[in-house]
Amino acid sequence: MHIRLSSWKYFHDYIRQEFLDFPNYVWRGQRDAIWPLETSLDRALRGTPVSGRPALVRRHFGKFKLASRGRRGSNPQKIESENEWWAIAQHNGMATPLLDWTESPFVALYFAFHKDTSPASGERAVWALGGGEITKINRRIKASHTGDDPPILEYIRPSQDENARLVAQGGLFTKTPLQITVDKWVTSNFTSTSGEACLVKISIPTADRPQCLRTLNRMNINHLSLFPDLFGAGAHCNAALQIKGY
Repeated sequence: MHIRLSSWKYFHDYIRQEFLDFPNYVWRGQRDAIWPLETSLDRALRGTPVSGRPALVRRHFGKFKLASRGRRGSNPQKIESENEWWAIAQHNGMATPLLDWTESPFVALYFAFHKDTSPASGERAVWALGGGEITKINRRIKASHTGDDPPILEYIRPSQDENARLVAQGGLFTKTPLQITVDKWVTSNFTSTSGEACLVKISIPTADRPQCLRTLNRMNINHLSLFPDLFGAGAHCNAALQIKGY
């Protein structure tokens, strides 16, 4: 489903009217509405032979685990799962098969607008994913799949204590099969006739970006609250310098 708003000013009303009674959605903001829901790892692998990509990913993952030795502080928490490792790598800037989401549509709106760029489409986007349909689709895929690694969409909510930003942002991740974007996965697998949308794209004109960010700042949605560290403090001060009345 694709919704176009004529201004960011109507975003709050749209969320209140259409999503207030549906808390199971997660949200992602993107700076250009034409961008797919693509992971940083999939972008990094463009131009590489398709047949060799799984081996490249395995080496990439193993290299990070090795390189992280001695860099997680004293007495770090033991990491049990591959997805927890990927989450730490994502937090520290490595290309991964994870995509960032948040439980707040207004945090997603902030990430769609916070960078002063000129999107090619002239619009920014907030995506909503979920409802009750993802679980149903995954169940159907698992029932019909033979062998290991069914091509499902996973929600990943890391449990380690190393990412204060994730907690502040109400963050989580999704993971889809390699080279399959979230929007492509949904298009390929969503067949429900229940009337509940599995993926909603909300396109918003990029105009009046400063006013949007000023309003979100009054709601305490800013780099200071979302990045509880010195980077967030610096970025928040930069925004106040660049946006009049911030």
